[in-house]
Amino acid sequence: MALEITQVEVWAATIEDRPGGLDEKLDPLAKAGANLESVIARRTPDKPGEGVVFVTPIEGDAAVEAATAAGFAIAESLRSLRVEAPDEAGLGARITGALASAGINMSGISAAAIGDRCVCYLAFDSPEDFAKAEDALKSL
Repeated sequence: MALEITQVEVWAATIEDRPGGLDEKLDPLAKAGANLESVIARRTPDKPGEGVVFVTPIEGDAAVEAATAAGFAIAESLRSLRVEAPDEAGLGARITGALASAGINMSGISAAAIGDRCVCYLAFDSPEDFAKAEDALKSL
């Protein structure tokens, strides 16, 4: 099974936890032509009334400018890899197992299967774990 592994920049912004809060962040990106592959939004439990949204990719001058104006910034603390592969049973366990065997701790994972493809976004806390992760995954 061939994994396509790429480094990605994740952008993050604070959102108001109310109707339209997320739209206020995403609409300017759409108007600037951003073609997002991943959007994750959730409430922030320790800050009532707020949430956070993570998006990737932000590419091109217009999209970067719109993202910055909407309050997005590159989430420097989220060193992330995008892993795409044919979807098959147990793939997630093989990915997390390879990372665990290499002694790598993840700070987060988001994954989805659509049709016969799977895409995972893996985030790491340290530059060391990030650097080791790509090598660990290549063994799959």
